[in-house]
Amino acid sequence: MTIRINLALQGGGAHGAFTWGVLDRILDDEEIEVAGISGASAGALNGAAFKSGWIYGGREGARENLDWLWAQMGALNDLRMPHWMTGFLPSPAHVASAISNAWAVSMGDSFTRLTTPYSYGPFYSNPLNEVVEQFKYDQVCAEGGPKLFIGATNVHTGKIRIFSGSEINTDAILASACLPTMFQAVEIPDPETGENVPYWDGGYSGNPALFPLFDPALPDDIVIVNINPLARKELPVTPQQIQNRINEISFNSSLLRELRAVEFVQRLIENGTVAKGQMKQVLVHIIGDDDFMLDLSETTKMMPNPYILASLKAAGRKAAEGFLDAHKRDLGRKSSADLPEMFG
Repeated sequence: MTIRINLALQGGGAHGAFTWGVLDRILDDEEIEVAGISGASAGALNGAAFKSGWIYGGREGARENLDWLWAQMGALNDLRMPHWMTGFLPSPAHVASAISNAWAVSMGDSFTRLTTPYSYGPFYSNPLNEVVEQFKYDQVCAEGGPKLFIGATNVHTGKIRIFSGSEINTDAILASACLPTMFQAVEIPDPETGENVPYWDGGYSGNPALFPLFDPALPDDIVIVNINPLARKELPVTPQQIQNRINEISFNSSLLRELRAVEFVQRLIENGTVAKGQMKQVLVHIIGDDDFMLDLSETTKMMPNPYILASLKAAGRKAAEGFLDAHKRDLGRKSSADLPEMFG
């Protein structure tokens, strides 16, 4: 029996390689069909790569396209090695710490806090452009395959704009992944006025947006791939730690607001205040590994490292494996995420 699900893919820079691993494991299960994808930032790139690959080659096409995407981002195509050798490798946490504490990284971080992307003048270029422009947009925007929704934040209003269908192009994906401290805002014409509107990263207003997946034509199950830790026990004290936690909180806030609304509607349906069928009863599931992510840093989001990317992919596959083992039977039946506990 085919189980249809929607995917909600978070952004988080190079940590989106975790989602690569999750998707790679989901593609192994031929009983699961992805019907809809909502993505922001790295989630938008993963979603576009997944759909484009699915259109031209089904499961294997999606897997190959995701591998291609992350090879462009700095991952090595094959980091397999004899099992006994892994014991001699440093942990991802040690590698992340070494990268964060490197003198050149510290100097570069200080420089970015004194300048803006507009300081480069005519020498500015968005390094993601040469990757994103290689997507086959006739496949990304195709009618078939999963419905794809990409979010970006309107700089003027702070509101989210959802791009779908033929609206998705290089600029839309670059806008969704536009961190304002690193990239100049991406200007896209307003469909009503024709005036250019600047956009920043979609994670600020929806990381990712869930509401496009409430479409009655889509299945009830929304599987959120979470790559930004919801909680940290330690108090951030260094400039990097403080900035990282600010980003985590801001990038999770929009998702938490939508989940709180979903939990409220679920309570209304369960206690009979709202009749079943009057509003969609969304079934929420979350795949993540906060313990693994807590060992990484803001720097590893911004500076892709082959070893870290490979570790993230492996962690994503493992997390998806654990989720399917524990909750595959819940898909189509009930939420596996305990929203009352989350917001209690």
